[in-house]
Amino acid sequence: MATFSTHFISKSLQLRTSLQVFIPDQVDTEEPLRLLYLLHGLSDDDTAWLSNTSLVRYAQNRNIAIVMPQVHRSFYTDMRVGNQYWTFLSEELPQLIHSWFKLPTEPENTYVAGLSMGGFGAFKWGFCHPEKFAGIASLSGALDMVGLRETRPEGENEMLATFGSIAEQRSSTNDLLALLDKEFTTKPRVLQLCGTEDFLYDNNLIFKAHIEKTDFPYIYREAPGEHNWEYWDREIQTVLDWIDQKGDFA
Repeated sequence: MATFSTHFISKSLQLRTSLQVFIPDQVDTEEPLRLLYLLHGLSDDDTAWLSNTSLVRYAQNRNIAIVMPQVHRSFYTDMRVGNQYWTFLSEELPQLIHSWFKLPTEPENTYVAGLSMGGFGAFKWGFCHPEKFAGIASLSGALDMVGLRETRPEGENEMLATFGSIAEQRSSTNDLLALLDKEFTTKPRVLQLCGTEDFLYDNNLIFKAHIEKTDFPYIYREAPGEHNWEYWDREIQTVLDWIDQKGDFA
């Protein structure tokens, strides 16, 4: 297995940034190599998954390459006041990854997942560009951001810089509930995970109620757990099993 830490100048961001890439070295040639974009949370960076979980150990015997980009506190958006992180994520990053590492480009072998802010980013990417993914997953995601802003106004200054006003965010591409109401010709598999003691648990139930009205191939799993790395270290194994369609997912 190999883990790469890459620093480069992003054209979209117009600054030097970084990403981490894990590539297994014992690939089963009878199975396709899958690519997982794995997104970090609000207070983290591109090294968080490697530093706080046993991700490499969990993934080393699977045909899954993992890309972990750096997006700071952007919520994976083209920020109202800030940089163009959505453009970086959805346009520039895949081109760089495929150019540098020759990783899969086929939608049927491409996945995206993330925790907290990264769960929002993963679902946003998947619902805005469903044709690019076989599956999308959220761990403890901030999935109803409009509702979260209305009930937790203490972070509103940062949200204004990120998304603009609540009225501007509602029904935009930064409103996951609104995205579910659009017409989809392609529907990737959807996995939603959340701990029952997580402060975003009720927020996740709101999203669950909305997506269950659609015909997405959808799985929801809850288990005891808080908004912390103990939970995410455990549940990233669930995500990998879901990609492999092993265990309960077979």
